[in-house]
Amino acid sequence: GQRSGQMTATKHTRVQIQRLRRKQRHLPPFERHHSDLFKRVKTSWRKQRGIDSAMRRGYRGYPTMTEVGFGTQKKCRGYHPDGTKHMVVHNVQDLKMLTMQNNTFSATIGHSVGARKRQVIVELANQLKINVTNAKARLRREEAE
Repeated sequence: GQRSGQMTATKHTRVQIQRLRRKQRHLPPFERHHSDLFKRVKTSWRKQRGIDSAMRRGYRGYPTMTEVGFGTQKKCRGYHPDGTKHMVVHNVQDLKMLTMQNNTFSATIGHSVGARKRQVIVELANQLKINVTNAKARLRREEAE
């Protein structure tokens, strides 16, 4: 299914990925046309489809539209700024899948996982040397009580 496709090994190290991501050029802010003029038009991107739309026709002085060329490099795609891919983990079995891939993948505990199971997952991840991105979530409340 979905998870088996995620578990592909990469040739690049974490540091190389971070370097590539830093080198990547900054993209223009792809904002919806006229979102700066009207409060009712939100900034979230919508493609221009009008027959006479100057933005769609690419006239000078109009905001840029999204195109294929603005995509992320294949080497960096799917990686987070920390240089790893994140995999959502719901139980101990999911975490054990990452044992051989702890340099390429980081675990992110699913939001529906309760505090008790979360603690077990975090402890096992420390033993297996797997980085957990949200290790401190929901553990703070129990310590305070």
